[in-house]
Amino acid sequence: MAWGNNSASVRISRCAATAVAAAAVAHGWAISPALAHASDRGHVLLLPTGHYIAGAAMAVASSFIVLALLPPQRLGDFWRGRIRLGTVPDLRLPVSLLSFTMLAALIVAGFNGSRDPLSNPLSLTVWTLLWVGLTLLQGLFGNLWAWLNPWYGPYRLATRLLGLSANGAPFHLPDRVSYWPAFILFVAFAWFELIYPAPDDPARLAMAAGIYWLLSLVAMLAFGFDRWSRQGEFLSAFFAMIARFGIVEAKQDGSRLRLRLCWPGAKLVSAEPLPPSGALFLLLALASVSFDGFSKTFLWLGLNGVNPLELPGRSALMAINSLGLVAVFGILAGIGLMAILAGERLVRSNQPLCHSAGLMVWSIVPIALAYHFSHYLTSLLVNGQYALVALSDPFALGWNLFGTAHMPIEAGIVMGAGAAWMLWNLQALAIVGGHVLAVLVAHLLAWRLHPVATSASLSQMPLTLLMIGYTVFGLWLLSTATAG
Repeated sequence: MAWGNNSASVRISRCAATAVAAAAVAHGWAISPALAHASDRGHVLLLPTGHYIAGAAMAVASSFIVLALLPPQRLGDFWRGRIRLGTVPDLRLPVSLLSFTMLAALIVAGFNGSRDPLSNPLSLTVWTLLWVGLTLLQGLFGNLWAWLNPWYGPYRLATRLLGLSANGAPFHLPDRVSYWPAFILFVAFAWFELIYPAPDDPARLAMAAGIYWLLSLVAMLAFGFDRWSRQGEFLSAFFAMIARFGIVEAKQDGSRLRLRLCWPGAKLVSAEPLPPSGALFLLLALASVSFDGFSKTFLWLGLNGVNPLELPGRSALMAINSLGLVAVFGILAGIGLMAILAGERLVRSNQPLCHSAGLMVWSIVPIALAYHFSHYLTSLLVNGQYALVALSDPFALGWNLFGTAHMPIEAGIVMGAGAAWMLWNLQALAIVGGHVLAVLVAHLLAWRLHPVATSASLSQMPLTLLMIGYTVFGLWLLSTATAG
């Protein structure tokens, strides 16, 4: 099926273009150059952000108004269009085994390589290439993790050696368990990343990664690869959710995969409602990135009696940051639930709240991706270069495997007034664009709950107000002074 060439599709295209144009007009004037000062890190910006925030709020609000006037059914039909890309061989087994081999080598490098996190490939691969880079690629292209998963290949080999069925499991994971194992592990991961005193220490990270890989493989052998990957292994669960925003869709066809091109976020429109544990899991992904930025602001440090100019280090802040992470997650989940509940009350819906919330929570995927990009952009640009250098000499033995061991690090790419202006506007555009796409996804999901167009628009008004508020909060995080 192509994108569509009938008159209805043309009208939808024009209306969609109108929505984008309205958002661009509302926010575009805020992209003009402004005098800015960048710190030595190049991403602590002190900008006159009032016009940015006003433009961003207008962009999100105007997109809601335009979309509310579009026929949801025709818009949904247009959004579900696909372009066939052909087929590719299913090479997940050899690629997964290669991925596992690389992980094993990185763990060895964590124990025996350089003790400097900026010279050790394990720290740089986990925190920069995997958590930042691969998340963004997942959101852009689709489920690349299905190929790179370092458990799939070893699991298939282990089942053959042990005489187990690759499609079965010795033990049954009760349905009531749902996503809770993945949620609990994600909480532990977020705490380790954001609060633990030394998450970059190569030896400690190697120990954590090795133990986690082994325990996950045991759980997969016990409960089945698909079941544990979907509900227990938090990376697979997270990447599968994020991949629904990607523009490439893959379907199994025997020993090959059929690929199709789709609109960004189109796969979210047909998503099934998440159970409460799955909705909380997705909200935690957004809350953790938000708190990572908020915990470094002068406001948060000042509220806790910490002088941001004399930052004492992570050990002294473990207690308050642990409480802060829980508080940000609780506030975000609570306000989100109240917004959905208010929308359902406005239209006197009889839908169970769990069903409505489990469906509408998918609309935060574009927002989570936008915050991930904006928050980690400078880290990706600089630490990505360090990763290229470290991977060429993983064991600090003077190797130059990929010809990048002596590559100069261009830290200046994120420093200076020009770079600061460019980076801040890229981050701001990502946040505004993510919220505009979230409004579109929410509009189509609301129509699934309420097939009458006026009811669908009315039900999502509180959620749209929340998105506008979160846009303002995100731009404030980008522009306010931070420490560390």
